[in-house]
Amino acid sequence: CLAFAVAVTRGGARPQACPHLDLAALPAGLGREAGPPPDQERQLAHQLRAKVVALDLAALAAALGCRWDAGAAGLRFRYLGQEVLLGRAGLLLDGREPEDPRDQILLCNYVAGGGAAAPRQDWVGMESLPSSISKIKTLRTYGEERLAELFASLAAERLVVLAQALDGRPQDDPTATAAMIIPVLPRLPLLVLYWAPEPEEGFAARVKILFDRRVLEVLDLESLVFAAERLADRVQALAAASPPSEKAGAGHAAPEQRTWLGPAGRAPAP
Repeated sequence: CLAFAVAVTRGGARPQACPHLDLAALPAGLGREAGPPPDQERQLAHQLRAKVVALDLAALAAALGCRWDAGAAGLRFRYLGQEVLLGRAGLLLDGREPEDPRDQILLCNYVAGGGAAAPRQDWVGMESLPSSISKIKTLRTYGEERLAELFASLAAERLVVLAQALDGRPQDDPTATAAMIIPVLPRLPLLVLYWAPEPEEGFAARVKILFDRRVLEVLDLESLVFAAERLADRVQALAAASPPSEKAGAGHAAPEQRTWLGPAGRAPAP
């Protein structure tokens, strides 16, 4: 318990990883995910939205991979399987105002970046991006480790359905249990590789997130980590809606779904 407490307060470990911990009893802010306090998040979201609506959104649509809706006077695009409408009238996510200001921050940052050329799918890890050393652990803690835990709790069939709900596309990777491209945003695809746990071999479940080599033309490093965290949040929300019969251990993928699942390869060394 003492080692875990030190890891939470100094090493970035998530308090939620302890099943016995009363998060409500923690000091203010300690039980939250990484990021600024809620009031600061709302203020930042408001500032970014004001900046974005002043741009010529119609002219930016192509570079952002978005569609300009003249009738609604806004950009339309997909975000983690959800429909976004962003214009001078506001920002809607599946027809509603986003409840979490972090979604507004990420979406506005993406639009404010002005877009880039379409990704080439030349995949690299965060460690291959310049000046990323301080972000690697954060990505692992708030993105990859959370996804690995979530994926390991799902049956193969449910993992397929969940990936499709995120607009995911299957990929061939002979070393991974499953591989998929998740388009977080039109110009921000993530290649997510998942290795199922092998307890008899001493291997825990593991996820590796890869980025397009030119991804920094789209978003900065902080926003990339943020995008991976929001992906994990979205997966968690979708997984929570899973019927009990679709949880891990319920069976194997149907034949038509096997393109999502490669050989149950052993995870390579980190």
